[in-house]
Amino acid sequence: MPLIWSAISAHGYGHAAQVIPVLNALGRRRPGIRVVLRTNVPRAFFEDRLTVEWELSPCEQDIGCIQQGPITMDWPATWQAHRVFHAAWDHRLREEIAAIEQAHADLVLGNVPYLAMAAGAAAGLPTVAVASLSWDDVLREHRSPNEPWQHPLLEQISQAYAQATLLLRIAPGLPMRAFPTATDISPIAAPLPPERTRLRTLLQIGQQDALILIAFGGIPLESLPFARMESMAGLHFLIAGPVPTGSGRVHSTAGIPLPFSTLLSSVDAVMTKPGYGTIIESVAVNTPVVYVRRYSFADEQPIVEYLHRYGRGVELAREDFEQAQWEAALHKALALPRPIHRPPDAAGAAEAAKVLESLLPV
Repeated sequence: MPLIWSAISAHGYGHAAQVIPVLNALGRRRPGIRVVLRTNVPRAFFEDRLTVEWELSPCEQDIGCIQQGPITMDWPATWQAHRVFHAAWDHRLREEIAAIEQAHADLVLGNVPYLAMAAGAAAGLPTVAVASLSWDDVLREHRSPNEPWQHPLLEQISQAYAQATLLLRIAPGLPMRAFPTATDISPIAAPLPPERTRLRTLLQIGQQDALILIAFGGIPLESLPFARMESMAGLHFLIAGPVPTGSGRVHSTAGIPLPFSTLLSSVDAVMTKPGYGTIIESVAVNTPVVYVRRYSFADEQPIVEYLHRYGRGVELAREDFEQAQWEAALHKALALPRPIHRPPDAAGAAEAAKVLESLLPV
């Protein structure tokens, strides 16, 4: 049966969240495919989501970005980490080629490590990126004129991407002009139906207050203003991780037997950063969004534009977020009317799977 070598950036969980629906859709088209997940994303993230036969092969595929929490980017540290990564580029590339060949892979699928793109091409395999961003586009905005070594490093990233057979460019996304051949596909999301009554029963809260999911992605918040949250009348909050003993308005997802996508469709609003997965899925299920922008990450603007065109969104200034001045933005989001424009069908996974199937051996 065909073997997919699936290389996934471990910068948060968003890259894996885009790939999983594609692999599941491909598995429905070609039952029996096998997948090697070449990534440092934790095994647990895939266990209840990926329906094809898979194995995990941990490996640092790229750097992504260095962050201090989910909304603070450390660009000097990011560049230095890339410099260290690229110092061993030739060795990394040889090892990746050898691993791909030893596995007898039939296709390389990346989101969106450039190491895998170069290695897959060198191994003579169809090499496809499915992504809404690329790291050269992200880094380009943060070059320093005082660091001339950054330019050739950036060029090396672009040249690695240029070796790919094809880019399946997920909407909404960045231009990613380094890829010589690109096909645009629809947004990718895997929403689930709401279970509002069950969720509130599990949390032991009534219908009179709004339930807000706080979800900032795979890079967790360092702290939350629990005492202030307890004072926000009319609001309950759902978070990942522990809550203080005796909390009445703050609840943990721990022990709740519902997947994240069900939670997202079952709450009254979500507070988050403008990350691809949470925003696209919120729009798909019409959950209002209160978002805190970073204003330093390249794909943020098209995601915010998508939210305001097809969904319901309110920006919360970072200062107000950090000072726990949340109520005005939350109540404004909860009161927003349904959007005028219907969002595009989130059919990107099926579209990508159709293309990928055509590249597999019969």
